[in-house]
This record gives sequence, C-alpha cells and structure tokens, in this order.
Amino acid sequence: MERLAFKMYLNEGQKEEYKKRHDELWPELHQLLKDAGVSEYSIFLDEETSTLFAFQKVSGEGGSQDLGQTEIVQKWWAFMSGIMKCNPDNSPVTILLEEVFYME
Repeated sequence: MERLAFKMYLNEGQKEEYKKRHDELWPELHQLLKDAGVSEYSIFLDEETSTLFAFQKVSGEGGSQDLGQTEIVQKWWAFMSGIMKCNPDNSPVTILLEEVFYME
C-alpha cells in the first residue's frame, strides 16, 4: 500500500461548488478510482490560501492523477476546470508532496 499526497489550487470563492461537485461524484469515476486501487481519498482545503491538500492510499500502479488518459477523467477535468487552477489539458495543477513523517 502506497500513500500519496499532493496539493492543488482552488479558485477563490469556489469552496461550496467544489464541495458540491465532490459530494455528487459521478459513480463511474468513483468505480474507476476503486478499480485503479485507490482505497482512500481525502481532500482538505486551506481557505487562507485556497490550497487543496489531497491524500490517497493506493494499491495499484499509481494514484488518481495517473488516470488522465481515460475518457471519464478527462470529462471530470473539463467539468472542474472553471473552479480550479488547471493545465492546458484541463488537468488540475498538481504538486506531489514528499512524505517526511509517518506514524502508524
């Protein structure tokens, strides 16, 4: 089991919309993540900086950010592109974080 953490950036004033969209996560996207080995996925917001902090437990080849070639992920990225900082292909700007401490 691998633990992945990364940060993304929410556009100002989009907290409620971001939360709403994730509360209504598409079932086919949820299933894709599960099938890819993502067993836990949490996203936290630092409202002061609009920085999103994401954490995943993954047992597959990689995390959610490695599924960008799938049609459903590309649709999700396009759906989310207006409320967060994105790359030209609509993928969220993502910065992987190095784990420097873990306590079980």
